[in-house]
Amino acid sequence: MSTHNRMTKVWDPFVRIFHWTLLAAFIVAFSTEGDLQVLHNAAGYLMLGLLACRLVWGIVGTRHARFTDFITMPSTIVAYLKDARAGTAKRYLGHNPAGGAMIVILIIVLTLTVVTGIGMERGTLPANVASWFSMFDGYSNRSLKHFHEFFANLSMVFILGHVIGVLISSWQHRENLVRAMIDGKKRI
Repeated sequence: MSTHNRMTKVWDPFVRIFHWTLLAAFIVAFSTEGDLQVLHNAAGYLMLGLLACRLVWGIVGTRHARFTDFITMPSTIVAYLKDARAGTAKRYLGHNPAGGAMIVILIIVLTLTVVTGIGMERGTLPANVASWFSMFDGYSNRSLKHFHEFFANLSMVFILGHVIGVLISSWQHRENLVRAMIDGKKRI
């Protein structure tokens, strides 16, 4: 078998399960509210738990899951995007610089979405848990709802940007990155 066709494991089971479960939870949360508020809230809490686990895994996880493997300087990200636009971007076994930046952005924006959502529910939480969200005490639920919806919509924009980036990178490097996030393998 030529080196070109040899595969190696890149994405560990946690990263793959996290990725698809977070996506499913976001879709459920984004598409439910009102009459399905219990489902909406459950999906939000699931997202919070997943994001917390991903932060830990970004420190102690496998090589390509660690933040040190894919967080780069802004100048590196800009250079990568210029090369990608020209069709000359270097292929990475793990996340490319733009993909790494997208992960950081999505973690931040999704966390803000979840936290503002929980902030609206703080009156229904046990007092010791509600105190974690005291930073929202000066905000009305109406204001928090606007923030929550803004961050949810912003998350959707970044998710769509992520999908477009995956499709472009898959095409440029002639590899199926969606399949790689399912089976964990990429071409060496």
